[in-house]
Amino acid sequence: MCGRILQVSTPEEMAAHFGCAPPLPNAEPRYNGSPSQRFMVIRFNPEMRERRLDMLEWGLLPSWEKDSKSAYKRINAKAETVDTLPSFRAAFKDRRCLVPVDAFYEWKGDKPGHKQPHALARRDHKPFAVAGLWENWKDPAADTWRRTFCVITCPANTMVGLIHDRMPVILHDAQYAAWLGETPTNPADLKGMLNPYPSGLMTMWPVDRKMSNSRYQESDAADPVGDEEFADD
Repeated sequence: MCGRILQVSTPEEMAAHFGCAPPLPNAEPRYNGSPSQRFMVIRFNPEMRERRLDMLEWGLLPSWEKDSKSAYKRINAKAETVDTLPSFRAAFKDRRCLVPVDAFYEWKGDKPGHKQPHALARRDHKPFAVAGLWENWKDPAADTWRRTFCVITCPANTMVGLIHDRMPVILHDAQYAAWLGETPTNPADLKGMLNPYPSGLMTMWPVDRKMSNSRYQESDAADPVGDEEFADD
């Protein structure tokens, strides 16, 4: 499960880091980003042969979907079934994207109201790319198009496993081109990318429980609580 992300690097910083071409979108910082909000997402434009940074809504709506409320059920796709389930298989084949983030959040504990949230990031604290899928959906009532995305998850690595059994698929830099469709790649090789990111390249730290409320959008949402930080050596 991945249901909250930190996306606070500016569009200029994200574009420089991931090699995206202008024009760049206007994007507000997401200190406690949650589903239904709009985020920067990286897609490949095959005609221009360039990566573009666009604003998409979190919660996948396949083109055939009739009810827009179902987007809340598709914020994540499981790596194990992303190529076979009807909701995701077409996008896995033709509409893959990168979701650039600065961190993501997970919670430890089973008691409601007492779960401890943690922020998880790359050990060097640079932005990283999570594997995603995107779709275009036409709203029949408003006669407008909505561009949506979801995040792909996989079993947790050793570090994330301390607090949760799944994690978003974090891709390595060398995998970006194939995942985006810049280079021809067969489905088996794409599926083979959907593995846990190495624990040794990550870090995590506890954050204040007040950010468990998705309405809390202050800039201190990812600030560490105390001195505890976990890194797998």
